[in-house]
Amino acid sequence: MGDTINSRTFDAIVIGSGMSGGWAAKELCEKGLKTLVLERGRDVKHLKDYPTTNMNPWEFKHRGQVPYEIVKANPVISKCYAFKEDAMHFFVKDNEHPYVQGKPFDWIRGYQVGGKSIMWARQTQRWSDFDFEGPQRDGFAVDWPIRYKDVEPWYSYVEKFAGISGNKDGIPNLPDGEFLPPMDLTCVEHYFKDLIGKKYKDRHVIYARCAHLTEPQPIHLAQGRGQCQKRDLCQRGCPFGGYYNTNSTTIPYAAKTGNMTLRPFSVAHSIIYDDKKGKATGVRVIDTNTKETIDFFAKIIFVNAAAFNTNLLLLHSTSSHFPNGLGNDNGLMGKFAAFHNYRARMSASYDGFKDSTTDGRRPTSAYIPRFRNVYKQEMDFLRGYAATFSTGRSVVPPDTNGFGETLKNKLSAPLQAGPWHISSQMMGETIPKETNTLSLDKEKKDAWGMPLLKISIDYDDNEDKMIKDFFEQMTEMYTVAGFQEIKTSDSKQAPGLDIHEMGGIRMGHDPKTSLLNKWNQLHACQNVFVTDGSCMTSTSTQNPSLTYMALTARAVDYAVSKMKRNEL
Repeated sequence: MGDTINSRTFDAIVIGSGMSGGWAAKELCEKGLKTLVLERGRDVKHLKDYPTTNMNPWEFKHRGQVPYEIVKANPVISKCYAFKEDAMHFFVKDNEHPYVQGKPFDWIRGYQVGGKSIMWARQTQRWSDFDFEGPQRDGFAVDWPIRYKDVEPWYSYVEKFAGISGNKDGIPNLPDGEFLPPMDLTCVEHYFKDLIGKKYKDRHVIYARCAHLTEPQPIHLAQGRGQCQKRDLCQRGCPFGGYYNTNSTTIPYAAKTGNMTLRPFSVAHSIIYDDKKGKATGVRVIDTNTKETIDFFAKIIFVNAAAFNTNLLLLHSTSSHFPNGLGNDNGLMGKFAAFHNYRARMSASYDGFKDSTTDGRRPTSAYIPRFRNVYKQEMDFLRGYAATFSTGRSVVPPDTNGFGETLKNKLSAPLQAGPWHISSQMMGETIPKETNTLSLDKEKKDAWGMPLLKISIDYDDNEDKMIKDFFEQMTEMYTVAGFQEIKTSDSKQAPGLDIHEMGGIRMGHDPKTSLLNKWNQLHACQNVFVTDGSCMTSTSTQNPSLTYMALTARAVDYAVSKMKRNEL
């Protein structure tokens, strides 16, 4: 890349290449804009850079386990469910990317092209008006400036491209989408679904909608993707493209337009603001290898660095006009951060269906949508929770007592399946609070001279009340189903392992109480758009990635139309 200003000038810049950044890149490039995509990590190309994707268990030096030395050196990132020998190269190392825990927080990150879209859990539920109207109804946080009707066509748009497997369930608080055929539930999940449907009019057990190609359509074949093989090794990167990640879809689509310039190893230092023009003019970048500082220029900027890094970047983007961070006139930037409460778990066993077991693998499970405080405030806690629901059978270990022929006969006898095991995990909505803050440490800096992010986020009694109700209701439902050995557990884990951090740069109607408008524009700097998790006004109970994708496509459509009318 040359050194002239012209060679560093683009129509648009996208900061981040993950779940939402990939969509921003694709949409901007397909609409004809010369677009620079900045990624702080290395490049990861689909197929080429999935080093473990086809390895057998015995080909791993530690049979998939992470060595103790690595766990000890990475006390935060090693807590993540996907941090295993086959995928740990997609996660950051704790000592290379420190942060300050004002309160305990496990910040899970993946710095590379594709971000965490390579390792995500692929669950995709739409929001409904019950979610968007939550803050207005109970007065906590501020009113969303959008409703379901504003996002509905964009949900459909991204679902068709990504490929989402699911059923048309007809549940008002969990809208149906553009679905490929579902994978099946187990016989116990079907049993529980039918029983709960008859017993409770307001509760549902459904197949969990997920980003897997069960029946690829022409658009997916055009992407070079194939049918999901149910390997359940998705965190390695899929050689079939059977699940959705940025690397196999949006980034290649952006590239083939000829309009994308992808620049990995580029830490965004700050967004450059021109006081005279009254808008942002570009992005200052630190090359991660050379530590060189380079300025790039564009007419519009999309910030998709992932929720907390986006907060860090905007707080660090200071000028004489914005001494406290770009667009931060009201001082709310970095406040009202939130997450999902994943602490509560249930387990049980079931002696029924002894003539059946599971066959093969399945990358998803059943799902219980939110049923508390949906139509009205009825509980002593705000909002609600959803839950996973999964079942399976384990093999009973053979009896290894005895010697000689006796032992040989025992070991050669057909293996027997034990009782069905049942498990659920709560996915609770947390309430964004002003005391949940993200800020820049005044003294500590990282290897590139950027201030460390200080995270001060915690639970409150609303979460405790929600957990109590989850345990009570799921115990009742499990008991009705005849499950045995019902156990509850509260992991007491710090926030963060949900990997659904949100907020800090929330959307809203009023520039005095929010930072973004209904189009994800900064109120005070309208050629900067923020469409990752930092824009979320509230968290709902659903997995959020699908909503980020839809909001991004919607915002790009608006931004380009305004730009073409010379209104940005």
